[in-house]
Amino acid sequence: MKSITYTPIGTIHSPFKEVHGMPIQPSGARGVAGTVRLSRRYARGLRDIDGFSHVILLYHLHLSTGCLLTVTPFLDTRAHGIFATRSPRRPNPIGFSVVSLIRRDRNILHIEGVDIVDGTPLLDIKPYVPAFDHVKTGRLGWLTKTVHSVRRTRSDRRFA
Repeated sequence: MKSITYTPIGTIHSPFKEVHGMPIQPSGARGVAGTVRLSRRYARGLRDIDGFSHVILLYHLHLSTGCLLTVTPFLDTRAHGIFATRSPRRPNPIGFSVVSLIRRDRNILHIEGVDIVDGTPLLDIKPYVPAFDHVKTGRLGWLTKTVHSVRRTRSDRRFA
C-alpha cells in the first residue's frame, strides 16, 4: 500500500495538559471549554460555520505510541479488537469528537465538550448534521453493559 501524508490545519487547545485524568468521550466533557486555532491560511474555509451548533473534529492522536490489535478499553475489564474500541493505539491514530460550537472569532473556534489533550494537531473540521450523522442503533456490542458510565469515566495511563 502507498503511504498517505496529512498536514495539520490547526491546533486544538484544551485545559488537559496530559492524557491521564481526561474525559474519555465528549459526553463526559460537558461544559469543558476549548479552542480550535485554525491556520490563518485556512480561515476562509470557516465561512458559514457559525450556523452550526456542533462540529466534528478529526485530529491526530499525537501522543499515541504504537498499535495494539487487542486492547482492554476504559469501559471494560476484558480485551477487545482495536476496531471494536475507540482506543488511541490504532494503526492510524486518528481521533474524532463531536463538540459544541460556541462562536467563531476569525480563525479561532470556541468550543465545548472537549475531550482532547491540549496541543493536538487538527486534521479536519466538518459540520455535524443530525439528519446525516445520527443513526438509531439497536446493538452496542460489548458496550451495552457499560456505556452509561462514560460520563464519569476518566482516562488512565493504560495506553501511554
